[in-house]
Amino acid sequence: RSREMAKLTQLIDNEVFQAYATYATIVLLKMMLMSLITAYFRMTRKAFANPEDTASFGKGESAKKYLRIDPDVERVRRGHLNDLENVVPFFGIGLLYALSGPDLYTALLHFRIFAGARITHTFAYLIPLPQPSRGLSWAVGYAVTISMAYKVLKTALYL
Repeated sequence: RSREMAKLTQLIDNEVFQAYATYATIVLLKMMLMSLITAYFRMTRKAFANPEDTASFGKGESAKKYLRIDPDVERVRRGHLNDLENVVPFFGIGLLYALSGPDLYTALLHFRIFAGARITHTFAYLIPLPQPSRGLSWAVGYAVTISMAYKVLKTALYL
């Protein structure tokens, strides 16, 4: 049992794992922030998806007008969905990558570029910035995840 604890301690002391934990936390918190931004837009635009969410604005027919689709709410939701589609794979693949023994500099480059790309993507979505800024930021983050996946496959499966 103490041998297992020693391995966990070694992992926590590993600089690449610490870098992964740092940047994974940053992008996960950014993704969680998108939920709050969506809620803010729903409240300020009074645009809700569920009847029970309109209860504080009226009853029956008067509340039905708040069951609607708002373009600003939908834009934030699409940004959040895009985070789910990209941060979740980064979280899993990044962990495997961190455990595959990469060079610290290379790992930091991967993690920082991914985090920067996702933050840029969020600003490009919310402001909105002109294209191709959103598309490029998405592509950069996606390419980083593919690069890490390739390294994991090459290291772990000897491809």
